[in-house]
Amino acid sequence: MNQSLHPLLASRWSPTKFDPAHEIAEGEIVVLLQAARWAPSAGNSQPWAFIVARRGTTEHTRLTRHLAGSSAAWAPSASLLVANLSHRFVEDTDWEFSEFSVYDLGQAVAHMSIQAQALGLHVRQFRAFDRDGIAREFAVPQHWEVTTLAAIGRAAPAAGRTSALGDDADSPVRARRALDEILWPLG
Repeated sequence: MNQSLHPLLASRWSPTKFDPAHEIAEGEIVVLLQAARWAPSAGNSQPWAFIVARRGTTEHTRLTRHLAGSSAAWAPSASLLVANLSHRFVEDTDWEFSEFSVYDLGQAVAHMSIQAQALGLHVRQFRAFDRDGIAREFAVPQHWEVTTLAAIGRAAPAAGRTSALGDDADSPVRARRALDEILWPLG
């Protein structure tokens, strides 16, 4: 039997140039969060939370002021920024701790990413931001950790995706290691 990768997975890529004219609908945001909500987690703990910031809102302004220079150049043009939080162990909280919380958050964000792809949107996950600054800005309690950010929106038209070097820096052509390079023992 000839097996092939699902088209949503095969066509997924992470742009760094988003269409600044695209506006994400409230219903699309809800379905993205629903996709994350239904992700599997250890013991059904669901140890994730999200700060959602649509471009043009106060939350977006508050979030973008904590981006590092590299992400500040492109992330604000995405229709939506989402700060991804994982629950972490801190004594004296009533939350049950799972040592798999970061892994579980990753699954929730992956579900959100594939749902975005199904909606014709793209997601770029990134880490170039001030974690502590965002935590202070949004009063994130100590038992939560701002782990990553995701920029979500429509990719900029191909003409708007050239880098300073003149090449197509945001080409949807992707390279991955070969299967024998990811199977243990490593090849």
